[in-house]
Amino acid sequence: MLRILILYAIVIYSSNSFSQCNPINNTFSSGEDVSYNVYYNLGFMWFNAAEVNFNVSFANYNNQKAYHFKSFGQTLPNYDWIFKVRDNYESIADSTTLKPLFFSKATNEGKYTVNNSYTFNHTDSLIFSTIENSETPKYRDTIDMQDCTFDVLTAVYAFRNISYNTIAYGDTIPINMVIDNKIYNLYLRYIGIEIAENDNGTKYRCRKFQILMVEGTIFSGNEDIVVWVSDDKAKIPISVEAKILVGSIIAKVKKVEGNKWPLNSEVIEE
Repeated sequence: MLRILILYAIVIYSSNSFSQCNPINNTFSSGEDVSYNVYYNLGFMWFNAAEVNFNVSFANYNNQKAYHFKSFGQTLPNYDWIFKVRDNYESIADSTTLKPLFFSKATNEGKYTVNNSYTFNHTDSLIFSTIENSETPKYRDTIDMQDCTFDVLTAVYAFRNISYNTIAYGDTIPINMVIDNKIYNLYLRYIGIEIAENDNGTKYRCRKFQILMVEGTIFSGNEDIVVWVSDDKAKIPISVEAKILVGSIIAKVKKVEGNKWPLNSEVIEE
């Protein structure tokens, strides 16, 4: 599920200027709930193998108003025997600036488990981390935080508030993201406008992006990841396609509830 979450997060970044990395939220509201079906391809066959959910609520963090972002991903019961996945992500972000304040990741993928957390100190530009996985005993660390650094879940919501008007065809757009106790400098490329379908076949006018991922992960590090985001005020990722080391995956939105703005980029065919 980390792959889908990172894809979802990076694609929303649509500004050439780091000065806009903490926008005022005018895209989502507390109560928004978005879910996806995830399909896996092996050879000529596609399998509906997993599902992912994203949820927004209000929170109070250290006596300041905040958003609480949650994401849960899991393989469907019929595929647990092949490769069982249970992934939980949670983030706390300032309700005004959307700066990340806290992030936790508790994942179980096959026999590999991870329990990581980050506390963001923006005054001193530091990230205090707690890291633990199947291969590494728990330890604590401190990371120097670069400008506009996000965890993968907060980025999903922060960058949904950046205007599409700041990008042009072919633009390459950077973003800093903390992943597994390291800050990665990633980027996406804007491709243009295209029609994409959700899980029931409804078509939407979308903004299309390609993404450069971290080489050495399940991705190859090439621009073989494509994401379509609704071309409206909601800015909901409609579809994600990615080639991985073995096969490929597609995630398609299946349910959007509690959204602040309607998905009015739907294409009405006569």
